[in-house]
Amino acid sequence: MSTLELDDVVKKFGPDTVIDHLSLKVADGEKLVLFGPSGAGKSVLLRLVAGVIRPDGGTVRIGGADMAEIEAEDRGVGMAFQNFALFPHMDAFDNIASPLVAHRTTREKIRTGVEDVARLLKIDHVLSHKPRALSNGQKQRTALARALVGQPPLLLLDDPLRNVDAKLRFEMRIELPRLLADRGATVVYVTQDYKEAMAIGDRIAVMRDGRIAQLGTPEEIYGAPETLAIARLFGDPTINLLDVVPEADGEGLHVTISDRPVRLPAALRAAAGKPCVLGIRPESFHFVEASAPGAIPVEIEAETPLNEKTVTLAVTRRDRELLISRPAGTPAPASGSAHIAVDGAATLLFDKGDGRRIRGADDERRAA
Repeated sequence: MSTLELDDVVKKFGPDTVIDHLSLKVADGEKLVLFGPSGAGKSVLLRLVAGVIRPDGGTVRIGGADMAEIEAEDRGVGMAFQNFALFPHMDAFDNIASPLVAHRTTREKIRTGVEDVARLLKIDHVLSHKPRALSNGQKQRTALARALVGQPPLLLLDDPLRNVDAKLRFEMRIELPRLLADRGATVVYVTQDYKEAMAIGDRIAVMRDGRIAQLGTPEEIYGAPETLAIARLFGDPTINLLDVVPEADGEGLHVTISDRPVRLPAALRAAAGKPCVLGIRPESFHFVEASAPGAIPVEIEAETPLNEKTVTLAVTRRDRELLISRPAGTPAPASGSAHIAVDGAATLLFDKGDGRRIRGADDERRAA
């Protein structure tokens, strides 16, 4: 059993509180991603779990056992950190094998284990090389292989793909979730790459200022971010944000874009008359004919193809810019006048004052 429980954990460095009364539970076999900007406390939290540093308050439990008196080497965790921490006098094979050697594994099992994981991470051709002869990406994957080889019940991975090239990083986003699932370990994975977070995590814990700002599945975080700040962290192109004041009418609630009404869910009616920020993901817009219901007139300023998608920059009648994303090859105007539409159910509404997402009545009932 490798559940991880953090209960009211605090860590300070001098006068600065880096982890601020944080509580979290990671289920046995779950892959949890710690995501957030630099300085949010992600790597510090990982080191607290590993036992490299000690908390100033609260409790860390692994498999139900309090880790207060347990040294790092006795916690039964696999670790891969940003600084590689490879043994310079050992070649890549021996670096990867070191956890197996420490547990007195047979030579045959060591050879098989190292070669298998090295092959998966595409470093089997450099196993005889010392760290000084490896690229940063190869060093990163060697450290990751060392964490994986012993099949520990709890894996702590601190941005393990940070230094690999773009092609391999894309491939590993696909392969790593399968690799981790096959090992059945509980995983805590740190990254600043939202695509990586969404590809790897069963759940994502968004960290800001040493706290968890939101915890949920990738779909929940992307589709229903709790705050404007979180909404901005996810998405490429970034979310469209428009200052609005929703108006109530006989049909429910609407806002105005290019002097045309865009209907919002009736459950948000309490926001009528309040300064708000409307959030619309670029992929939620679609091009329509001028006669289509809900058509919004815009002027196309520019169009940029981005591999699997095309991004259009459009401007409303009141000079507000909108980014519109569509699958590559989908026909649409490249310049001049056009019309777009959006399903109000796909929009997000945030309080302009505190930046928090405004919940509908159904959301409030579910939260309760």
